Amino acid sequence: MSATIYDNPDHELLRDQVARFLEREVEPHAAAWEESGMVPRDVLRRMGQAGLLGIAFEGAYGGADADALTNLVFAEALSQSTFAGFIITVLVHTDMAGPHLHHAGTPAQKAKYLPRVTAGELITAVGISEPGAGSDVAGMRTTARREDDEWVINGTKMFITNGVHGDLYFVAAKTGTARHDMSMFIVEKGTPGFTVGRALKKTGWLSSDTAELVFDNVRIPAGNLLGEEGKGFYSVMKNFQTERIALGAMAIGHCTQALKITLDHVRQRQAFGATLWDQQTIRQRLSMLDAKVRAARQFMYHCAWSVTQGHDIVQEVSMLKALSGELVNEVVQTCQQFHGGMGFIRETAIERLWRDARVLAIGGGATEVMLEEVAKRY
Repeated sequence: MSATIYDNPDHELLRDQVARFLEREVEPHAAAWEESGMVPRDVLRRMGQAGLLGIAFEGAYGGADADALTNLVFAEALSQSTFAGFIITVLVHTDMAGPHLHHAGTPAQKAKYLPRVTAGELITAVGISEPGAGSDVAGMRTTARREDDEWVINGTKMFITNGVHGDLYFVAAKTGTARHDMSMFIVEKGTPGFTVGRALKKTGWLSSDTAELVFDNVRIPAGNLLGEEGKGFYSVMKNFQTERIALGAMAIGHCTQALKITLDHVRQRQAFGATLWDQQTIRQRLSMLDAKVRAARQFMYHCAWSVTQGHDIVQEVSMLKALSGELVNEVVQTCQQFHGGMGFIRETAIERLWRDARVLAIGGGATEVMLEEVAKRY
């Protein structure tokens, strides 16, 4: 990866640390995880022991108090893996679920859960999407009502990453009649009435467990309210910025790996008496794709820097999510095409990148939704 103007020596050390972890713990073993449909929890615990889960969380709870730029460096370094199911398992824990506890948890809640989250002993998931409400968060139907010293949750969540094998769930539910009147709750695995409705089979992200979750009169202590009652919608919207930068990093990581793999391939692959690299159209298309990826990467780093400066960048992050989600599909499909028949064979890295990239234009805010977020801010 080329340097950016935002880099510092600590960033390079972090990249090197993550690269060594991937080389040792992930790439040689992750094909088996694709078959089993999950990332082994002992691997995640080793990540926690290495200080790689929750670097943006408070030092008092095992984190490293890292800023948004450093967190992006981690996400991009992690995304150099060619196994997106592993990547998203981690990023949901560190950038999409865990931050709800980090930002809104009380001191008692953080003391109870966050050290174990950072250590990889508790793997987290976030329950927002529903069968009839994905990007339209305010359209959710899951409810929570207060009864004495308890909250009672009823409803269904869908497409929940880490949903099957997670330990700790941060769940959004309507707590009033107004469109945005919702709250966030902490729900532990094993709570009576809380079940995995079904494990979902996906086209890609095969080593990531994804579930439908069912809440049937789930009773939790009043103290499991996460943040202010009725303010959950705004917590979700705030964390979407972190989530979408992480998904941008995932997309850019796929792009850089696909280009690297394909450049190696076309320089060796012989066709019609020459290498594919000797074909002008091949060279020029790859060069243009690389230019687009480098430009998007710089924009991504600028977005993370803007977060560290406290700027309101909902429009820019929405642009980044739309841009990177579409770009990664353009890049990996072209790279797959240049691999010919081998690009369609399971267990090749380029085929895996191709099927795993598709969801990045859908999950975490579909391209069309992101562009509407951009447009209404002009």
